[in-house]
Amino acid sequence: MNALVKEEHIAVKGRMASAQNRSTLATRLRQEIQGEVYSDIASCGRYATDASIYQMMPVAVAVPRTKHDARIAIEIARDLKIPVLPRGAGTSQCGQTVGEALVIDNSKYLRNILDIDLEAMTALVQPGLVLDHLNAALKPHGVWFPVDVSTAAQCTIGGMTGNNSCGSRSLFYGNMVHNVEGIHAMLPDGTRSYFGRYGEQGDMAVVGSRMTELVARLRNIAGSVESDILANWPKVLRRVAGYNLDIFYPQSELPYLPDDPAELVNLAHLLVGSEGTLAYFESIKLKLSPLPKAKVLGLVNFPEFHQAMALTKHIVNLNPVAVELVDRTLIELSRANPVFAPVIETALTRVNGQETDALLLVEFSGEEQGPLLDKLKQLNELMADLGLPDSVVTMTDSKSQSAFWEVRKAGLNIMMSLKGDGKPVSFIEDCAVPLEHLADYTAALTEVFAKHDTQGTWYAHASVGTLHVRPILDMRRDGPQKMRAIAEEAGALVRKYKGAFSGEHGDGLVRSEWVQWQFGDRITRAFEEVKHAFDPDNTMNPGKIVFCSRMDDTSLFRFKPDFNVAPIDTGFDWSAWNVKNDPSTKGDPGTFGISVSAPGTGEDPSMGFAKAIEMCNNNGHCRKFDAGTMCPSYRVTRDEQHSVRGRANTLRLAISGQLGPDAWASSDVREAMDLCVGCKGCKRECPTGVDMARMKIEAQYQYGKREGFTFKDKMVAYLPHLARYVSRVPGLGSLLNLRNRFDGLRALQEKYMGVSAKRALPAWRHDTFGNHVSKLGATDLAARSPEALLTCDVVLWADTFNNAFEPERLRAALAVMQAVGVKVAISGAAAQESLCCGRTALSVGMIDQAKVHAQKTLTALKPAIDRGVPVVGLEPSCILSLRDEWLTMNLGADANKLSKRAMLFEEWWLEWLTSHTLPAVKTPLPRVLVHGHCHQKAMGVVSPTLDALRSLGTTPELIETSCCGMAGSFGYDASHYDISMSMAQAKLLPKVREASADSVIVADGFSCRHQIADGAQREAVHVCEVIAKALGV
Repeated sequence: MNALVKEEHIAVKGRMASAQNRSTLATRLRQEIQGEVYSDIASCGRYATDASIYQMMPVAVAVPRTKHDARIAIEIARDLKIPVLPRGAGTSQCGQTVGEALVIDNSKYLRNILDIDLEAMTALVQPGLVLDHLNAALKPHGVWFPVDVSTAAQCTIGGMTGNNSCGSRSLFYGNMVHNVEGIHAMLPDGTRSYFGRYGEQGDMAVVGSRMTELVARLRNIAGSVESDILANWPKVLRRVAGYNLDIFYPQSELPYLPDDPAELVNLAHLLVGSEGTLAYFESIKLKLSPLPKAKVLGLVNFPEFHQAMALTKHIVNLNPVAVELVDRTLIELSRANPVFAPVIETALTRVNGQETDALLLVEFSGEEQGPLLDKLKQLNELMADLGLPDSVVTMTDSKSQSAFWEVRKAGLNIMMSLKGDGKPVSFIEDCAVPLEHLADYTAALTEVFAKHDTQGTWYAHASVGTLHVRPILDMRRDGPQKMRAIAEEAGALVRKYKGAFSGEHGDGLVRSEWVQWQFGDRITRAFEEVKHAFDPDNTMNPGKIVFCSRMDDTSLFRFKPDFNVAPIDTGFDWSAWNVKNDPSTKGDPGTFGISVSAPGTGEDPSMGFAKAIEMCNNNGHCRKFDAGTMCPSYRVTRDEQHSVRGRANTLRLAISGQLGPDAWASSDVREAMDLCVGCKGCKRECPTGVDMARMKIEAQYQYGKREGFTFKDKMVAYLPHLARYVSRVPGLGSLLNLRNRFDGLRALQEKYMGVSAKRALPAWRHDTFGNHVSKLGATDLAARSPEALLTCDVVLWADTFNNAFEPERLRAALAVMQAVGVKVAISGAAAQESLCCGRTALSVGMIDQAKVHAQKTLTALKPAIDRGVPVVGLEPSCILSLRDEWLTMNLGADANKLSKRAMLFEEWWLEWLTSHTLPAVKTPLPRVLVHGHCHQKAMGVVSPTLDALRSLGTTPELIETSCCGMAGSFGYDASHYDISMSMAQAKLLPKVREASADSVIVADGFSCRHQIADGAQREAVHVCEVIAKALGV
């Protein structure tokens, strides 16, 4: 090691450890930059991890609004001798984006497209731009950026560049290094320069002595190890370790500069893959590619995994764009995921009478579909010749192809859904070997896993010999020792088969120590000289690539030796997560094929809550902006604190004592949870099933137990009690409604109760549904009695809100039921003795109060529950609580029975139609637009709404939105008003405003309808009203 470099490296490590200038750094940053600055433990803790096994607390976090902010922040850090760590989405697998440094978060503001040059086929972008957002902007121009990594919905271009990302189609398009034209960068000393093609015909101008000296020095460093590069450099496409010194003596299977003179070298390629250790990227010039006009997908089923590996080399000869692997475990885990289950089933077929053990996704693309169909035919013929006839399932329509690629992209995150302390760990997951050795390599590595009493799941890039595999290790116990042993044996196999130890995910904390093993002493010393040439003080993301720690340094782990979970008594039952897993013992394929113990046996002091929190592996999928719901608050604020990941990290810090002994009563937890709207989008869309809505309720419960519940909390929780009282006292509702008419009353309520004066509250009705039924005939009145539950065909559950504020919805539902001749019992808020689902209590964390409501309801409904009678409701948040939260409150067998027969009105309607003839539709429907309630989306029951409308002969249009922003009482809170309206304005309100006056807007959610009324001045109706109108009842 160079003596000067080593000496200064040690000095910097001392400065990092002391962090003496933390306070000065934060003060100066707040004074001198426009963006946000964080230096508290909770905020820094949310940046202390990425999708790796590591945790290192930043000195501070800066979120620059402009590139000038970033320059100032780096200058301040340089003055104070504090390291700098540029960060994008924080989704790295290997610990690249964690460190004791000033973290520069580019993702919130520095995310613009600066230029698109279609003639030159380039785009200039800022580092925080998300890949999917870039490609969405490029699509109308018929071009795209083809490095299509699986995290495209959240990863940033800066992060991809720093990592040298690859993607599924690198076989055809290459890695990031093949698709970056240039980088505008700032060196640690403040020097700014464009790095690009250097040479006589290049576009890089070397200005100033610093850059002149740097370029000359880089050439000398490369020249000093030319023979080593030629002899020792891995000759595979997927090689992302170290610095790309081979740009001077190209070794990549795919040329770096295929169309340029040999004397040109692109110095930007040296920065690609440097993991933020050499310079800060201000903007990146990308090479664009024509967007394929046609694509087809062939899904090849293999009865044996080894066959898939052995035959990949033959499939590649057909010149596909991609060949991706999905193994049996991933297939079974996809089957267990409600989003992916119907998709994976379409791909499977038995081959030679055997079930599928592995799938290869083979994609062909081009200008026209005809030649691609011929390719699929050739693929079928090839597989038949290889002994696997009829093994290919073809997909030629874009929708089905896209759906299946989503399954493949989610592979990593689905893998992380394993419950228990043992988790698939990333450290050898992207070794790359030549295709001719792929089968032997995977077989040998599987034996290594077995030797160490573990196993792994295989998936990803078969076409380029890079298969992601993560052995299951318990990093709290013997995982570090097994990780070291497995890494050493895997390394020996990689060397045997002449591969690369790091083929896609970079070096970071987990693989930097393997750089010397891969390249040898001389090239490693050259890498150190490169680092010193750019960053002589070792302040740019130190400890990565060179001058690194050991991969198994437990002081850097998320689960450090002193990690402990504080015991708590939970309100919900989290025992399903409180389990142990044993990868040495076979089990159900849906649990990775390993043994998982019974619920409640995992020895978690928090009764499973901590283990549920740990299901968040920091992959950052909650930062996406594509279709779906998750995460509405992050979509508005773009603050890490308001992502599901940010909240999960806050809870993990709290429950492990890292936020202090009174964390549950702290503002850190309260503020992190504050903007969670309880939409449950994460429950369905997070690949590991993190249910932050339920976790928020638990956190509120823990706070309430310690500090008591606020008056506002109690006001929300006891709203059903107030509703009963108002309905019984003549004139009280009208008195309360005066608040909406007088601005002074609105202002007073905002001041003393926190209810936004900008909102009109739902108007109390004297003609509640319960009162309406009481005034009807004896038959209807009897329907409210407990005796009705003994003989009814269906129970109509009247929720508090529709009963008290919009009774016409329930009247329409009752009219439909009576019109089709079913015998109805009326329950809920309209029963003789009113009942409640407890939703309002849950929304503020009063779990014990919700249990009282639930137990009372179960007792009252027992006659219907025992007979399996449908309990049908209109309000999704109410009726779906019976299928969700009620199952986590230890309510007994009756709650489980009820969950199977509790249904939304439209679900009941469709069930009824399965055995009855549709009544005549008397009134044709106009255009119908549907907004799905968040809980409908989370529970996968938006489609019944659409199907119910289709049964009437119309074609409904689903408004693809996230949360409407009202979210029960959330949008009525004065402190939430602006956020609430921003959520609605993102997609929902513009779509509603665009609809013609005669269009019908359907929204099952009570609060959704009020948000639409407030924001678009349009009345939305419940689907039951549409059915009633169509039938003329």
